[in-house]
Amino acid sequence: MMDETVWRPPPGQRRSRRGGSLAVFPERGTLLPAPHLPDPKAPWLRRFRPRPKARFRLVCFPHAGGSATYYSTLAQSPALAPTAEVPALQYPGRQHRRREQLMDSIPEPADRITASLTSHHDHPPTLFGHSMGAVLAFAVARRRQERSENQPNRLFVSGRRAPSRFYRGTVHLLGDAEPADELRRVGSTDPRFLDDEEPLADVLPVARNDYQATEEYRWDPPAPLSCPVTALVGDPGEREPVRGAQ
Repeated sequence: MMDETVWRPPPGQRRSRRGGSLAVFPERGTLLPAPHLPDPKAPWLRRFRPRPKARFRLVCFPHAGGSATYYSTLAQSPALAPTAEVPALQYPGRQHRRREQLMDSIPEPADRITASLTSHHDHPPTLFGHSMGAVLAFAVARRRQERSENQPNRLFVSGRRAPSRFYRGTVHLLGDAEPADELRRVGSTDPRFLDDEEPLADVLPVARNDYQATEEYRWDPPAPLSCPVTALVGDPGEREPVRGAQ
């Protein structure tokens, strides 16, 4: 069981349909153009607005089927300058990494992300992961602890049950219609990509592999994380209620 603080939004606050309750999620179609191209020496990290003097870094882990640009609006917000930087993870199979082998498990990407963060961040970051990103962020925090590296200042997770609450999903085993319906249901992918056969053909393999990674993930009980954990959840009855995050 995670040692978590559960946060719930006040009445009337806008809620995401993606299983969490975060007002900081940018709406689809509002992404700002990224002024900085990907760094070929750091393929896992996108830094949309580098702030070398930032005292606080929030590293964001996208959801299944998602990409780093999901956080570009947040990363480029003038409200964060100059004290905070928001790098985001770019998983294989997306955008500038579209020709790379897709990920279909959690451990190997977590190892690579841990190494990438270690080589690019001297100070302890804060980690935020949504859905599949919550699993990866947890796995990275665990690896940093096991390797006696700087622990995250805090781990934020949303839209995902606790790692100890295993649920055998089958989305990755189904035909093309079912994964597409699941993406529509959770609302994390622009419907225009799901309603057009050509972009859908690019989206489905990525989403299917991501679902396989999370649905086959098994939690190996480690020592509790030493960093604080905050679980962001929706209303009771939504996909990941409070009990599922504990």
